[in-house]
Amino acid sequence: MITRRTGRFIVAAASVVVLSCVGAIAAAPASAATGFSDGGFETPVVAPNTFVTVFPGQPLGPWTVVSGNVDHIGAGFWQAAEGVQSLDLDGGQAGAVSQTFATSPLFAYEVSFALAGNPVALPVVKTGQVLVNGHVALNFSFDTTGKTEAHMGYVHREFAFQATGSTTTLEFASTTEGAFGPVIDDVDIQPCLLILCL
Repeated sequence: MITRRTGRFIVAAASVVVLSCVGAIAAAPASAATGFSDGGFETPVVAPNTFVTVFPGQPLGPWTVVSGNVDHIGAGFWQAAEGVQSLDLDGGQAGAVSQTFATSPLFAYEVSFALAGNPVALPVVKTGQVLVNGHVALNFSFDTTGKTEAHMGYVHREFAFQATGSTTTLEFASTTEGAFGPVIDDVDIQPCLLILCL
């Protein structure tokens, strides 16, 4: 299920049916902790001022490239939102990455991430999706007008999903054709308790 809550979404991992309800969340117990890691794409370390194109089956820390290819950006190549590295979801073509982590059924988890776009070339507007267990949880876009490698103009996006199993797979996918796609960094997942849905 997806519900809008003060500009955010609550998404049941099993479906993407829109419901007209209002949710509220509060801190969840430690038993709902996820083990999610490296939301800043800091591993493996990429040589400064360079990038590495990563294909399915190649290492990207705890992340897996599941389609196309992506560019893993090293320190100094352009501004990072957090730490020194980031990820362009288009390598030579639109790509997607995923990470599977532990969840507690019926608990809600809030996902946040920093979003920008490769400012080097067209298209100006970069687009993509976030999927939870293969279901689209969030469509996103970023306009690179006026942005540069030194001033990427990151914005933060967030949504929440309700877990339906002991593990959940989070996926970021580009829907931008070509080699200059959306850029993500500072991905974070925090457990929370869904306490109200009217």
